[in-house]
Amino acid sequence: MKIFALVSLAGAALTVVNALPIVVNNRTAFVVPLTRNPHFKPDAQAQIAKLNRRYPGLNVLAASAGRIPLINVHPDLEYFGPVSVGTPAQSFKLNFDTGSADIWFPSSTCTAAACRKHTRFNAAQSSTYQKDGRQWSISYGDGSTASGFLGSDMIDVGGIQVRQTIGLATAESAQFGSSPDDGLFGLGFSTIESVKGVKTFLDNVIAADLLAQPVVSVFLPSERLFNGKGGEYLFGGIDSSKFTGSLIYVPVIRKAYWQVAIKDTLYNGQSLGQGGEGIIDTGTTLVIVDEAAAQAIHEGIDGALHDPEVGWLVPCSVRSDSANRVSFSMGGGAFHVPLADLAYQEVGSGYCYSGIQGGKYGLWILGDVFIKNNYCVFSQTTSPSIGIAPLAVN
Repeated sequence: MKIFALVSLAGAALTVVNALPIVVNNRTAFVVPLTRNPHFKPDAQAQIAKLNRRYPGLNVLAASAGRIPLINVHPDLEYFGPVSVGTPAQSFKLNFDTGSADIWFPSSTCTAAACRKHTRFNAAQSSTYQKDGRQWSISYGDGSTASGFLGSDMIDVGGIQVRQTIGLATAESAQFGSSPDDGLFGLGFSTIESVKGVKTFLDNVIAADLLAQPVVSVFLPSERLFNGKGGEYLFGGIDSSKFTGSLIYVPVIRKAYWQVAIKDTLYNGQSLGQGGEGIIDTGTTLVIVDEAAAQAIHEGIDGALHDPEVGWLVPCSVRSDSANRVSFSMGGGAFHVPLADLAYQEVGSGYCYSGIQGGKYGLWILGDVFIKNNYCVFSQTTSPSIGIAPLAVN
């Protein structure tokens, strides 16, 4: 189908001139030379529409992929990228979050201090905005909250455009005031939308056949490996230059968060006998496991200790240790986090706050400390999965 479409597009740019007779095997044939039409203007969408009208069963899709470049908030605290909303476009810096499903940012009618520190959406200035009328609110695990109302407008994510229901905050808790991004872009499943019945961005673009593949690929660049630069979310595609080996697809066991079975935790390849169910969450900075797993992990790290007021600490000297590693076994593969990324932030006396913390009973959370070492492809097919492979490091 790709070859057929390309031939059709190329042919539209050419004009037939007079046929010339030639002799082939003692028989006369006619050659039709072609010259380029100087007035031709390429229009891929029109050509695809023409193909679909002519061959209704062919279903050639005008699908593509959209790249969102990311800004790394020091020290690998979070990552955000630009999203355009409305007509004419209003630009927002949004935190892409596989651990939630709502897309939201402040309304121009919000006067809270946290709202005033960020770009606010002015619905009156968008010709494509549509009122919804439903109230909206959301809360997160750190106690932060936002509330307001729903509306819908055109959203552009790396060139992928669709009409989307959005939350417009008229109130935000103080925690959001210190955040460098304007709001959140949820990439979880619609089952965890704050308002029942709202479809996610992925639901809408997949239903509209706007993506070449029903995936979002995530490359989070750490400051240690990439100076925090070059990160991206790739909607509709997979960039094989970003990882080594082959992706191993881990089945999603519950379509809410991107929830998977963690079969085991390993230290330098040796089983610690610790596993559970967890989510791979781009919106969480650290890795959070239960206390038994956290203790088993840190027992293998020389000098690690647990402070009841702070949590697990490791010597900051492990920042130079990329050989020893913690691994998580999922889907038949083992995916690694080197000790170098466990020295997350200095707390004094030569100690750093560990990138792996305990105390989470129930779902584990494999946050950015895990993802910045592994390329992750969130595949929203009828049987969703997450493809994982180690990052390619030059």
